[in-house]
This record gives sequence, C-alpha cells and structure tokens, in this order.
Amino acid sequence: MSDNDEQQREVAGVVKWFDGNKGFGFITDPEGGADILLHANVLRNFGQSSVAEGALVKALIQKTPRGVQAIEIYSIEPPATEPMPAIADLCSATPEEVARLPLLPARVKWFDKAKGFGFANVFEQKADVFLHIEVLRHSGFSDLAVGEAIALRVVDGRRGMMAAQILSWERAAVEARGAQPGGAAALAKLRLVAGAV
Repeated sequence: MSDNDEQQREVAGVVKWFDGNKGFGFITDPEGGADILLHANVLRNFGQSSVAEGALVKALIQKTPRGVQAIEIYSIEPPATEPMPAIADLCSATPEEVARLPLLPARVKWFDKAKGFGFANVFEQKADVFLHIEVLRHSGFSDLAVGEAIALRVVDGRRGMMAAQILSWERAAVEARGAQPGGAAALAKLRLVAGAV
C-alpha cells in the first residue's frame, strides 16, 4: 500500500458552497474534519460544471500539503429540500410522472444565474427548452455553462417546452443503462446523438 492510498478515503459529504466563477467550493467532512476542497476540474471530470449547495457528494478524497481535496466524484444527489416550489408549467406533474418522461440529450444554449433562467437545445428539435433556476437547483446544479452536455426530462408548458428535470450527461447514461426498458438501447441512442447535439 502506498502513502497515497493511506491518505485517500471515500466520503459522502454535503456541499457547503461552490462558486463556478472562482472554480472551487467545499464539501463538509462527515467525520467532522476540515472542509474538503472541491475543484471545478474534478467536478467537470464527473460531467457537471456546478453543484448546488446542500447536494450530497460521494467522492474519493486525498490529504495533500494544502489540505484535504476531492480527487474523484462518484455520485451527486440533489439537496434534500422542501418540495419544489410551484412553477406554473410544472404544477400538475408529480415526481413519479416526471421520472417516467424520456431523457432527451441536450446542450445548454445559455443560462444566466442572476436572471434565474436560460435555454437548451435538444437534439433534432428546433424549439428551445426553457431552464428554470429552481428546476436546476432541485436537480443538483447551481449553474450551467454554455455548451454543457445535459439530459432533460421535458414537459410542454403553457409557453412552450420546459425542463422538468436536468441531469448531467454521465448520470443520464447510468439511468439509461439500468432503469429504462431497453436500457442498453437507450444508452446507445444517447451516445449516438451526443456528438450531434
């Protein structure tokens, strides 16, 4: 066993804060130690450009001369919060109904965190899909980068298509592989269109 192996361990900590502009944030140590640095590059290696405060992150961490840092993320679960606030276009959709919607491969067209919304382009669809900040937060994100690959569950709202759930590309691939009927076929389709989105 190497020194690195002895200084590495797996944790499931809560995101204290993350700032995409600064390129880092911190996860709380479930064992009560110092906060764990979460660098944007480690997050991007997982397939996300941001993570919401309060999200549960399962990661491999390592002690370094500069403190404890996350070196690999295994999973991110959205914050355990109150039910999503009523958004007119989503009021009638239950979480179970949303979970049954197909995952659509998409890329972020633009997103403005200060305004609280943005849009994405779904492969083979001309209309933009509206992205609301509350849906983003309840999906485990705090922000989105232009061009970021994501998967969406979409509802047809009063003013057009709206994301009811947003997943990182990697998480969508895992869901497509295991949870959906024909999971392998769904994953193959996601991979097929990924380059064209």
